[in-house]
Amino acid sequence: MLEVLRCGAKMPLHDRASSGSGWDSSWDSVLSKFQAIWGYANFRSPQGEIIQCLLNQQDALVVMPTGGGKSICFQLPALLSEGVTLVVSPLVALMENQVQELRQKRLPAALLHSELPAHQRKQTLWALENNRLRLLYLSPETLFSPAVWNRLCLPHVNINGIILDEAHCLVQWGDTFRPAYQRLGAVRPALLKTKPTGTQMTIAAFTATADPQAQQTIQHILQLNNPKIILQSPYRHNLHLSVRIAWTPRGRRQQMLQFIRARSQQAGLVYVRTRRDGEALAQWLTQQGFSTVAYHAGLSPEERRAIESSWLKGDIPFVICTSAFGMGINHPHVRFVVHFHVPILLSEYVQEVGRAGRDGEPAQALSLISEPTGWIDSDDRQRQQYFQQQRNKQFQTAQQLRHKIPKQGDVNTISRQFPNGAIALALLHSKGQLQWHDPFHYEICSVKTDRLSDSKNLAKPMMQYLNTRHCRWQVLLNSFGFSEAVNPFGNGCGHCDICDRGLMDSLGSLRSPNGWKNIH
Repeated sequence: MLEVLRCGAKMPLHDRASSGSGWDSSWDSVLSKFQAIWGYANFRSPQGEIIQCLLNQQDALVVMPTGGGKSICFQLPALLSEGVTLVVSPLVALMENQVQELRQKRLPAALLHSELPAHQRKQTLWALENNRLRLLYLSPETLFSPAVWNRLCLPHVNINGIILDEAHCLVQWGDTFRPAYQRLGAVRPALLKTKPTGTQMTIAAFTATADPQAQQTIQHILQLNNPKIILQSPYRHNLHLSVRIAWTPRGRRQQMLQFIRARSQQAGLVYVRTRRDGEALAQWLTQQGFSTVAYHAGLSPEERRAIESSWLKGDIPFVICTSAFGMGINHPHVRFVVHFHVPILLSEYVQEVGRAGRDGEPAQALSLISEPTGWIDSDDRQRQQYFQQQRNKQFQTAQQLRHKIPKQGDVNTISRQFPNGAIALALLHSKGQLQWHDPFHYEICSVKTDRLSDSKNLAKPMMQYLNTRHCRWQVLLNSFGFSEAVNPFGNGCGHCDICDRGLMDSLGSLRSPNGWKNIH
């Protein structure tokens, strides 16, 4: 039976962890270690509950807002336990930031990724093989590389747990962009076969956003065993939400320009969905006299690190970026987030706006959208249609491939023989038509389904949020499974454009008969 803790519900902290955990120490010693490493007086709710859960070697799914202190929740148990904890992370910048902070505290942590110099990679592999690490950060793709996987399978290499950081990436990218995510559920069973009898290996997933459907997907893909589910409301009292219609492409730029000029000395982020849009917008804003740059996955590692550093130091007040920017970059004083283009998924939107106001001070999130018909400015409608078409096309390709490939095989062979073969296998797995015997070998299931991936359902929560005439925060809470709280805001949250008319006036919004200002 699943155990769900909704914050701030309280769970008692026992004096000692369970005897089966391999860890036996008083809770005072846990707190003392925490204070010695991080310098805080005590845990914030629900950090203590999560830490005890992992020390007791119970699987967990943790949903906490950005800035809630998730990394400490798995770093401290790893440092208190024997063996290494594998932290599967989506982005190099995210790994580097966390490992750098740990190393500055002289803690046994390392990372592996394709951009590392050969000598550094060799040193980390040696430390892994000789049980010298407590935390090892790596991507799903690096986890499955022969050099790493072969060492993890050595019987004497002690692995006590697997952490999936930014677990929403499994849902957003797992069956299209990063198919290796779909194979993570096969990792624990495969590794346990290589370890001494009785070995325990905990799996915990951490994310800032996961609606009930995403929570089920994460549990299913990772094969979590009777997990403790800890959910914290995404509500941020200091984050003001607003949505404004831009009737033309020119009007969209002008509204963003007006918004940014009023905050020219503040740190912020402007999100677009493609590299091309980011570069064009950054060039235009530079012509308007702003110091900014475009950030996307097409830049070299050195270029990305330089932009991140300049933004953190304040040399660049705001960055024009794709979704690749922000995860794991610790800038608490971001005062605004502009969505020049909104994402398709509401979970991605909450991730991105959550990067504002992490210091608890007031921050604003502005989303610019086309008018509902899309006749004048069709960009948003075309972008959503393209997303749906691509999803459907990929699923159709996977169904075609299903009848061409052997019933049993390995992912590397299929990837070599068929373009996008790994993505097709991931899609088949997500639809229950394929199972993984281990992270590399699959078997086609007898279950048949011809239904297309329903991309419209994926986009529906985002459209409801953008077009609502009710409190935006309440819409978000309902979407993420907190609807049992009966109107927690009384007569309104006071922190969105629907509930706070003063906020709309400060943003320059004047309502037309359909509820929006007509700005060209």
